[in-house]
Amino acid sequence: MKTNLYQKAIFLLSVAELEQLPPDQGYEVVFAGRSNVGKSSVLNQVTRNKNLARVSKTPGRTQCINFFGLDAHKRLVDLPGYGYAKVPVEMRKKWENTIADYLRSRTSLRGLVLVMDIRHPFTELDQQLLAFCQHYDLPVHIVLNKADKLTQRELTAAIKTADKALVNYADTVSFQGFSAKTGTGLRELCQLLDKWLQL
Repeated sequence: MKTNLYQKAIFLLSVAELEQLPPDQGYEVVFAGRSNVGKSSVLNQVTRNKNLARVSKTPGRTQCINFFGLDAHKRLVDLPGYGYAKVPVEMRKKWENTIADYLRSRTSLRGLVLVMDIRHPFTELDQQLLAFCQHYDLPVHIVLNKADKLTQRELTAAIKTADKALVNYADTVSFQGFSAKTGTGLRELCQLLDKWLQL
């Protein structure tokens, strides 16, 4: 696990339009998820930097595609959270199109980490994103965050439910339990990131 490299992550830039994207070179892994699932906290746990990705108590605050550099050729990318009702419809549609174009066209993109709340996984929007990624052959790793809020029995049941929910998806979709609060599952996630980023 190349933990030291993740700890070197630095903020590169925020992008509001596709024309502003950094050069499409090297390797990227993107983090996505519904608002309020702890996506930024997962990123911060991976990098061991609680201030890297902005964590807000107000869902929907991330309005740009945020790029974090590990070195000159490897990046972690934070997408805006989706599904937050108070975001204006016009803005939501614009972002849906921008994000779809990014995921569809970015050749340096090696995989998508889909963060879900383990207590409320596989919402309709989550399913739509999974179907989109499957259509474009983009590997997805689902991080079932907030596992610390469940008992061991509840956690076992949640893992079984996730396994059943993914039975119709290609083998390019994997999943794990995780806790951004305690770091449970961090090694497993970083091992996958190592593989995608060719570390």
